[in-house]
Formats: sequence, C-alpha cells, structure tokens
Amino acid sequence: MKHETTTLMTKRALASSLKKIMEKKPLSKISVREIIEDCGVNRKTFYYHFQDIYALVKWIFEEEAIEVVKQYDLIVDYVDAIRFTLNYVEENKVICNCAFDALGRDELKRFFQKDFFSFVENIITQLSEGKNIPEDFKEFLITIYTESLASLLIEWLRNKEDRDREKFIRYISIAFYGTIEQVLSRAETELSPPKRLP
Repeated sequence: MKHETTTLMTKRALASSLKKIMEKKPLSKISVREIIEDCGVNRKTFYYHFQDIYALVKWIFEEEAIEVVKQYDLIVDYVDAIRFTLNYVEENKVICNCAFDALGRDELKRFFQKDFFSFVENIITQLSEGKNIPEDFKEFLITIYTESLASLLIEWLRNKEDRDREKFIRYISIAFYGTIEQVLSRAETELSPPKRLP
C-alpha cells in the first residue's frame, strides 16, 4: 500500500510539472529532461512510471476524469453538470488543447465520453422511470447523447472565436433535455410489448 501511495504521489508530481511547463510552451517542444528537472526526480524514475510524455498526458486525463465523474454524483441538476464540465475545460484549456494536438480528436473524445456516461445515464434513468422502455434502447440513447456531448465539448474547446458559455449551456439544455423526453415517450409507445388482455 505504501508503494502504491508513493507511486501515485510521484505520478502527480510529474503531472504537475508537465502542466506548469505546458503553460509556457507547446507539448511537442517539451522534453523529459525539463519535466524531471522541474519535478526533482531522475530520468529512471520518469521512465519507471511512464513510457513517454504522451503516456503522462494520457494519465493526467484519466486521473482527472475520475475526479470529474466523482463530482457528477454530487450534482443533481444536469445544467450544473454541464457548467461544471465547462469550468474544468476552461481551467485546463492549455492541457486540453495540447492533448488534442498530441493524442488526437478521437482520444480526447474518448476521455470526455467516459466523463459524460454516468451523467447521461442518470438523466435517462430518471426520465424513463415508470415508463416501459427496453433496456437496450436506453443503452442506445446513452451512447447517442454521450457521443454528441463529447463532440460538442471538443468543438466548443477548439472554437476560440465564439466561446459563449451561457449560450452553449442554454442550447444544450433545450436540445437535449426536451429531445430525450420526447424520444422516451415515443419509445414507450412504439417499442413496448403490447399489454395482454386479462
């Protein structure tokens, strides 16, 4: 257990150093040497924990995604959940953009999808309560809305000219919440098995 704690602390220290350096220069220009000098560890320690700098970036996203998902459990209102995510992206826009450039759109989208999954699942579970809707259709809906939200968030992150947070939140709120309710009502009518007569 002590070894695991030390390993996690070292990884977090390396992550903190990388984030600090990324504020000043693009990821492609950063060397392992700069990270270990800032962190106060040797090269062997870095490579014991990470294969390369991209592996460290990936770890940062995976680690922080876990913390984001934990917060979703405490958020009841879906608008607050979207606002919370946008706050995270704004506060970490340097690393988000570097991750986009280093890992690619698909990889970044995968991280956001993992974040959004439980949030979307909760909304669909709440709205479908009392409705006779097949479980596989609910899973299908969760996939659609999770992928859409992840794609929209990346577009919002990359679009530096038109980054109106409140408008973005309002549009998502109108488009998603109203649509989910309508789709679930229609699914109950069209996909539910016919009731047997007594």
